[in-house]
Amino acid sequence: MGGLREVAAPFVVPGPSGAAIRTRLKHLSAADEKVLYLVGDHLGSLASRDLKARCAAGRDHDTAQWAERKRTLTQEPSSRWAGSITKATHGQWALAQRAQFAHIRSLEAVIETITHRLSLPVGEKGTKKAAGGYRSRQEWFAKSRRLRLLEDRLQAARADREAGRVRVVRGGKRLLNTRHHLKAAQLTDEEWRARWRAGRRFLTADGESGKRFGNETIRVTDDGEVSIRLPAPPAHLANAPHGRYVLAAKVSFAHRDEQWADRVSANRAVAYRVHEDTARGRWYLTASWTVSPVKTVPLTAARAGGLIGFDMNADHLAAWRLDEHGNPTGNPRRFFYDLSGTAQHRDAHVRHALIRLLHWAKRHSLAIAVEDLDFTAEKTREKHGRRKRFRHLISGMPTSRLRARLVSMAAELGITIVAVDPAYTSKWGAQHWQKSLTSTKRATTRHDAASVAIGRRALGHRIRRRTAPPRTHQSDGYGYRTDQAGHGARGREEGRPRTPGPRTRSDGAGCGVKAADQCAQHRSGHAAEHGFWQQDSLPLSLQER
Repeated sequence: MGGLREVAAPFVVPGPSGAAIRTRLKHLSAADEKVLYLVGDHLGSLASRDLKARCAAGRDHDTAQWAERKRTLTQEPSSRWAGSITKATHGQWALAQRAQFAHIRSLEAVIETITHRLSLPVGEKGTKKAAGGYRSRQEWFAKSRRLRLLEDRLQAARADREAGRVRVVRGGKRLLNTRHHLKAAQLTDEEWRARWRAGRRFLTADGESGKRFGNETIRVTDDGEVSIRLPAPPAHLANAPHGRYVLAAKVSFAHRDEQWADRVSANRAVAYRVHEDTARGRWYLTASWTVSPVKTVPLTAARAGGLIGFDMNADHLAAWRLDEHGNPTGNPRRFFYDLSGTAQHRDAHVRHALIRLLHWAKRHSLAIAVEDLDFTAEKTREKHGRRKRFRHLISGMPTSRLRARLVSMAAELGITIVAVDPAYTSKWGAQHWQKSLTSTKRATTRHDAASVAIGRRALGHRIRRRTAPPRTHQSDGYGYRTDQAGHGARGREEGRPRTPGPRTRSDGAGCGVKAADQCAQHRSGHAAEHGFWQQDSLPLSLQER
């Protein structure tokens, strides 16, 4: 097994730590939208100022500076608004730092690959483990220039990380760059500015247990009334006591409404976020809260009775049910989806495919085995060269979103998710299972075989099948001795025990009982493997003749 990387052990995926639901704010009046614009823009400017101060502090930031920033913000809105702003700022800064580290790692990997390929002669073929040289001198020269550019970027990124400096854009870097390509994005300047203001607007309030309906800043009552505690500048627009503004819209949640109602009625913390979708001209309200960690099922309990292994592909989920011994039962199932179109269209197709898979697992009370996929290091041009279609394929597969959707949806149905190492599952599955599972009535693809490999790895079995012995060595003539016995079972390599009785229909009852006794087949009582054959003497009647 030299050259193969070590395969990690399977594990039970923990459940989600929070929940979020969203609904639309319908029938908003012009006064309601004006208040939302004023409050969101004012708090957004404060959030931008606080993020600038946090980025300037760098790694030297401590709790004292955090308290000072919060006191500065409290003078204008309120302490609760200031707490939400500073918390969001810290989360955004930490996310930018993680993205910076991931960017450095990707640059190092690309530079290492280009350096290796430049050191090889032009036109040299590569291997399965490493890429070969470049195809032409022109490509070699272009890659050498690209190497210098990447080295400069890596040096600048390392300098920023050592200095504790991160680069964050409130509203998104992608939307900022769209400003220079309005024609390609099919946007006017007014439409882009509306999206930019909506992206930088801040209307988020953290929940607080013990307060009325779980939130004192953005409050949603159990009957759907939404009210906002106005900050100081637009406080004169309040239409309710204590500086609050009540929206004309009534909200209701179609998903998890019972859980939300239980928390609100018990005055437990619920965080809210109000945001605008400028493309549709709609306002939305998102409610979120933390859930207590669910105790995960032990791996042995998840394996009891078998499970379902599924393999994710570009257009479908290939699944197969396995028993506790690792044998595939029944026929493979395929759940198709379409990843073209808008993000909402793709997300809807992924949810639809996952819910069909989960309902199938729920009917049979089985766990689900899934690969712990991460294509972060697999999308680079240097790794796959000119294989643009393959790079586009793996870039379009929503692995992280599918994994998050699967975990959250499975937790609601009480289904256990087992994650396995994705190493060699497709290759070994096609090698050991595709041909054996193909028949005249069933066409097995390599994706179906990969689902069997994933399920066997989750069950703790080897992916490789036990090969059948030669026909002359098979104890039952033309059968296959491929029953999946455990690795530690005694006699797993022996033949099947012989059934008492006649071996053929021509023998009578009681015949053939000594068929396995080689000594009984010779009159001398010696085995044939002694090297000679001896015949008894003739009867006396024949000797006299």
